[in-house]
Amino acid sequence: MVFTMSTADVVDPEVATGVTILVVDDAPDMRMVARAFLERAGLVVVGEAGDGDEALQMWRDLDPPPIPSVIILDNQMPGSSGLEVAEQILSEMPDQVIVLFSAYLNADLVAQAKRLGVAGCVPKKDVRQLPGIIKDIVAARG
Repeated sequence: MVFTMSTADVVDPEVATGVTILVVDDAPDMRMVARAFLERAGLVVVGEAGDGDEALQMWRDLDPPPIPSVIILDNQMPGSSGLEVAEQILSEMPDQVIVLFSAYLNADLVAQAKRLGVAGCVPKKDVRQLPGIIKDIVAARG
């Protein structure tokens, strides 16, 4: 998988959004690509995790600050799936913004995610749009 960035992808580093993100994916290269696009858009990645258990621990360790504004979760990971992690987190903090970021999205998975309270589902092929989608979700929540 190859992603290139253009000058349109780069934001003035002085423009920070205040949005903090925990990126969870079992593929280190995908975490790196997501981080690059997010940070260039002025979003702050406060942590990365490679599986669901690590994500839960890191999420708890980040509380109090910097509690991530948004958690980006891959669904298919070793151990707990992204949906299982989302369910656990949302049972403890219903207002936590979670975005499912998966290469394997289908209508059933998206419906399941919505029922749990996941704020959005983004296919990995749309990684370039991830920062804008996150900003829109955060802005809509107020």
